[in-house]
Amino acid sequence: MTVRMISFNKTRFNKTLLLLLAGLLPAATVAAQNYPTRTVRVIVPGPPGGGADTLARTMATKMSENLGQQFIVDNRAGASGIIGTELGARSAPDGYTIQIGHSGTHAINISLRKTLSYHPVRDFTPLMLIASMPNILVTHPSLPAKSVKELIAFAKARPGQMTYASAGTGFSQHLAGVLFCDVAGIQMLHVPYKGSAPGMTDVIAGNVMMMFPNTTAAFPHLKSGRLRGLGVTSLKRSDIFPDVPAIAETLPGYEAIAWFGFFAPANLPEDLKRRLNAEMVKAISDPKVSETIRKLGGTAASNTPEEFQAYVNAEIAKWAKVIKSAGIPQE
Repeated sequence: MTVRMISFNKTRFNKTLLLLLAGLLPAATVAAQNYPTRTVRVIVPGPPGGGADTLARTMATKMSENLGQQFIVDNRAGASGIIGTELGARSAPDGYTIQIGHSGTHAINISLRKTLSYHPVRDFTPLMLIASMPNILVTHPSLPAKSVKELIAFAKARPGQMTYASAGTGFSQHLAGVLFCDVAGIQMLHVPYKGSAPGMTDVIAGNVMMMFPNTTAAFPHLKSGRLRGLGVTSLKRSDIFPDVPAIAETLPGYEAIAWFGFFAPANLPEDLKRRLNAEMVKAISDPKVSETIRKLGGTAASNTPEEFQAYVNAEIAKWAKVIKSAGIPQE
């Protein structure tokens, strides 16, 4: 087996060298064909154990297996993902540093910060969207409303009296609530906490009426009956909660999801961009990878770099409008 692999690589190298010497093969194409020849760093702008970290490690492991070189995760947490994302933006565009980004780092931060040390579009080469994960609208069981439609009617009869918790101002749970109020035409009071767990605790205790946590955090409380799930924030129902409707079934077009994708620094050569995209499509097509994403409460995705860029642009515009509408001050 080893002899065959060496023989194959040598043959490919000789053919490539002849074409290069003949001027028939651009140097960039050669680099893409032989990529990778050394370890690739995968920056995660968050701590070990989080959703972005799990996704990055799952993809890195599979790509290491497929390509025969190590894809090593480098966790750089802090400042709502800004520290790690800036590092990704400032790295060399040679394919040996890639970064997992998400809706916070590449769509929301730009509207929440007066100054941002990177630009989510200009400083990056989008590679591929890999997963999306909905939140879920949960309420205390004592609340009379048992559906999104009933909740909206209940809130309209009590403008400004309904409360919803979040992990903090500007976090995805907060913005999901802002968008919900805008689309439903209702007024609710936002109660920010320092993290998701204390907010969830107060909803379970009945001190706050509702919340938009991620599905994995909500699962045990829904199963025990301590919380009631009214709707997921994706356009379609979640595999984790197939019996819970999508909010969009009542409010068409409503969507407030966390998404994750890979980026390289700006000015990555076109051939390397295509090669990385193709390898990511191959990795995410593996059943074990898609199952890991499903267990996280997400849905595996894949697209072209151009489609991913268009999606990021749309998300930036969408959340800029929501943040402005809510009057959330920039930090």
